[in-house]
Amino acid sequence: MLESSVRISTRRTAAVLLGACLLAAATACGPDNSVSTTPKSAASAANTASGDQGKAAASTAKVGDTIGLKGTEKSNTADVTLVKVADNAEGADEYTKAADGKRFASVQFRIKATGSAAYADAPANSAKVIDDKGQGYGSTVAETKAGPEFPVPANIAPGETALGFITFEVPADAKLDKIQFALDSGFAQQTGQWKL
Repeated sequence: MLESSVRISTRRTAAVLLGACLLAAATACGPDNSVSTTPKSAASAANTASGDQGKAAASTAKVGDTIGLKGTEKSNTADVTLVKVADNAEGADEYTKAADGKRFASVQFRIKATGSAAYADAPANSAKVIDDKGQGYGSTVAETKAGPEFPVPANIAPGETALGFITFEVPADAKLDKIQFALDSGFAQQTGQWKL
């Protein structure tokens, strides 16, 4: 149990430091924020189609879809896929339990570094879940039986991919509606959004 506490404390410290550095970089950039809800396959179809057919080809991203995202630097881009949602996930061991009145939801993402620079970030800082009332929830440091988490930081060479879970602690009665992901620990101006 002590080893688990030390590991959690170390990961939290690393995530906070990385987040603070990225916040400073992100605030220097303009306020050009956007939310992308169109998966790459539909975006490609919409770009090649003309008129109303292009609009009809676009769809809302859902589980299994990939969204191309941009970071604060031109060299920082990634294709992010929402692979799986394990709602009401069980803690990885007998010590890992959600607080009273809450549950764990573990979300699996695949990240492919598509820019000229490596993707080096803390993916858990980049994601949030939103319930049907519009309340957003950030990630928590908890391992579940859903599967392995991303390492902190995740370092992905250009053209390479990584797969991992991010866990959220949400109210037991919350109905999850959307999942969002933004590069640069969530501070990039572009956010990808998937509808559940």
